[in-house]
Amino acid sequence: MTARSAEQPRRSLKQRLAAGERLRGALFRLPSETLVEMAGVAGLDYVVIDCEHGPADTALLQHHLTAAAAQGIDVLVRVGTSEPSLALRCLDLGAVGLIHPHVDSADDARRAVAASHYPPLGERGFATYSRAGRFGTVSAADHVAASQDTLVVAMIETERACAAADAIAGTPGVDAVLVGPADLAADCGFPGRETIDPLIVGAHRAARAQGRAVMTIVPGQDGARAAEQAGDQLILFNMAHVLMDTLRALAEPAATEATCPPATS
Repeated sequence: MTARSAEQPRRSLKQRLAAGERLRGALFRLPSETLVEMAGVAGLDYVVIDCEHGPADTALLQHHLTAAAAQGIDVLVRVGTSEPSLALRCLDLGAVGLIHPHVDSADDARRAVAASHYPPLGERGFATYSRAGRFGTVSAADHVAASQDTLVVAMIETERACAAADAIAGTPGVDAVLVGPADLAADCGFPGRETIDPLIVGAHRAARAQGRAVMTIVPGQDGARAAEQAGDQLILFNMAHVLMDTLRALAEPAATEATCPPATS
């Protein structure tokens, strides 16, 4: 996470990754523009709005993007599987990138890239009158140039995908790889960590070998530090986990409860 300077032009997440920065973000599944604003005020680099396991209401998403823009924090959106129309709307509304779940093969990765970029790299429908095009006030050339900084994250969530991690990460237009540990565990029949961890490590190794960034979901600071030490550039805090841990801690009675002094008249 790098402090922002008012004198320096704002760089995209893609540019910051290319420069070798490690970036920290927050994953939100519960709609809350206030939490997005707070993430920006706190100094996080980006937020992820989950439209796969959370609401996919684009009107609500626009409110989150507007709140993020006011605080200078970037937004990635996780879209559902096989939803190019939602991908298009998210980008038109101003998301800086997309996380595509259930990418099991190079063909799936190519489809994810196609939904995320304009021709010739992709098949995204062109429009400059969207929020991303500043409602028609930028030229087509400038809009296309800006769109080239769209970040594409491929999610690897099955044993088959782990085996194809090299081909997935090597697909032109894929910028980062995220292993979904919960879906991977489900795909493998919920074995122990001794089975899952080597698959994750292998997928991460393949991504780095292809020059791609690794995104990792973590439950807190200890996980974040371990991921950064392993070389992961995109750290993503699971805010449902973070918030539940915080609330549980608040609900626990103190080890030694203070007794109230007797009332005096």
